[in-house]
Amino acid sequence: MLTIDSLRKVYDSGDIALADVSLDVSGSETVAIIGPSGAGKSTLVRCLNRLVEPTSGTVRLDGVDVTALPEKRLPEIRRDMGMIFQEYNLIERLTVMENVLSGRLGYLSSWRAFRRDFPQHDVDRAFEILDRVGLSGFENNRADELSGGQRQRVGIARAVIQEPKLMLVDEPTSSLDPETSRDVMDLLTELAADEGVPVLLNIHEVDLAVEYADRIVGLTNGRVVYDGPASGVDESIEDTIYRDGQQSSRTSTSESIPADDAELYRQ
Repeated sequence: MLTIDSLRKVYDSGDIALADVSLDVSGSETVAIIGPSGAGKSTLVRCLNRLVEPTSGTVRLDGVDVTALPEKRLPEIRRDMGMIFQEYNLIERLTVMENVLSGRLGYLSSWRAFRRDFPQHDVDRAFEILDRVGLSGFENNRADELSGGQRQRVGIARAVIQEPKLMLVDEPTSSLDPETSRDVMDLLTELAADEGVPVLLNIHEVDLAVEYADRIVGLTNGRVVYDGPASGVDESIEDTIYRDGQQSSRTSTSESIPADDAELYRQ
């Protein structure tokens, strides 16, 4: 179970990105975070795995206080939080298989990781997951040869092979056409159910959030203004979430995941 208690993020400028956010996520539920641009959605996701350091509050994953861990233990906890990035953050020159297997680097010794010497059971598992995400036969293609939808599927496969306790997803459909977006959402929710892993995703498309998520969390100005079933999101709830949608640019530069942060997941 993921437990977020009074999580707060204040930037050096004094701007408040998150204001006392508290949530519980458990089981295999899909929880969608929606809200206007600059509401703190990506900041929230990044605080959970400490890609951004929260100012105060606690994050616990299966009883482990993530916010209290020393830096040397962060790779360990990030193994338990599979991350699917908005801009895919694949290594373009590497093959699909190599990108997927990078999700297992955190389980290898330093020497084996340096040599990318993966045990056979990891390779077999990668083939199995590639088949599940519809990329069977693409294992030797370079990442830069793929379409956007295919790249996102590689990112999903990379997260799944980590065997995480939680999947964090940042804007999985922002760069995709509507049909591909639905394919990706189908895949995410199916894998969550099959693997028994909860998914917490940040998404702009309210219609997709309502259609695919079990639960909706609405953020406005860094505060939770709605937390309930997707079926409960009606016009009045949307107005509550988005009525302050014209935000300042205080978090606009922090709402995407830079490639350097993705590299932390390959350590």
